[in-house]
Amino acid sequence: MSRSTRGNKADYYEVLGVEKGASEQELKSAYRKLAMQHHPDRNPDNPEAEEKFKLASEAYQVLSDPEKRAAYDRYGHAGLNGAGGFDPSGFAGQDISDIFGDIFGEMFNMGGSRGGSRAQKGRDLRFDLSLTFEESVFGKQAEIKIRRMEPCATCHGSGAAAGRGPTACAQCGGRGQVRYQQGFFSVARTCGACGGTGSIIAEPCRDCRGDGRQSKERAIPVTVPAGIEDGMRIRYQGEGDAGRFGGPSGDLYVVISVQAHPFFEREGNDLHYVLPISFPQAALGAELTIPTLEGETKLKIPEGTQSGRQFRMRSKGVPALNNHGRGDLVVQVVVQVPTRMNKMQKELMRQLSETITVENTPSSRTIFRRMKDIFS
Repeated sequence: MSRSTRGNKADYYEVLGVEKGASEQELKSAYRKLAMQHHPDRNPDNPEAEEKFKLASEAYQVLSDPEKRAAYDRYGHAGLNGAGGFDPSGFAGQDISDIFGDIFGEMFNMGGSRGGSRAQKGRDLRFDLSLTFEESVFGKQAEIKIRRMEPCATCHGSGAAAGRGPTACAQCGGRGQVRYQQGFFSVARTCGACGGTGSIIAEPCRDCRGDGRQSKERAIPVTVPAGIEDGMRIRYQGEGDAGRFGGPSGDLYVVISVQAHPFFEREGNDLHYVLPISFPQAALGAELTIPTLEGETKLKIPEGTQSGRQFRMRSKGVPALNNHGRGDLVVQVVVQVPTRMNKMQKELMRQLSETITVENTPSSRTIFRRMKDIFS
């Protein structure tokens, strides 16, 4: 899959002009820049600008959502079919200053905050969960303990002492904004006295000191799906810090770390295993016992097997994440040449060599490439 397109659609990272590993802040900054440049209000009767604005909005909505981004990174646009895809109404009703920032909002007399509203969204939290290789393959039910901010039990989240609620800010009159006249524009700025909340707590709660929240340790059940990979994140909506003054809670992101396996290597949903065999086993054939994730099984090595040959064992790999089916176990045999032999072994090897003839002449480039691929 090329970087420029995923299927027949434009690559979302290239639409925003960011690298694949861009942070949330980089995504937001890139989208803000494009949105200000191509917004229909600034480009009336310009279909091209409108189309660029819609495409940038589509890209940002997908990449700013951790679940959709993970599905897109792994499967491209096809991965969004089961992850909600792009919702054209995703930005409907959204305050333009949330995306474009205070400066662009002030240009249109929108300000940078919602006057009179004290609600603030809680922080998102992260928990790093380490899994064994087998747990990542078959899934796991776990319980994690996190420390998060929860509404204060004393003031019930108000931040004020009992019987003493917040009062309107005298500086902004409870609006949360202070307006200034600059030429033709009326510019609104966040009130410095109340921080944009529009109210002041004269007597704060003693237990939470006016914050409205207290730190608590909580046990959260976590379901790890079968087939999850190292570095993936599981999102638990509303399990982060509680919001302040009635604001929504943040989210909890469980970041997965998978321990390496002693001899299995994962590639997508396939498992790879290198099996050393002796020269007689390769020449005469053998039936060997090999490990799988479910236990031991038999593998038949046909006579004349060359070093580097691969055997594919169907459905012995990793279950497909949130899907049906399972990968394969790919066994690659490597013929080991003995480095130490006793007298009898050497004599037998000499006798054998006299009966086997190999033309030690240069091979074609095609054969050389094949051998190089096998041993690379």
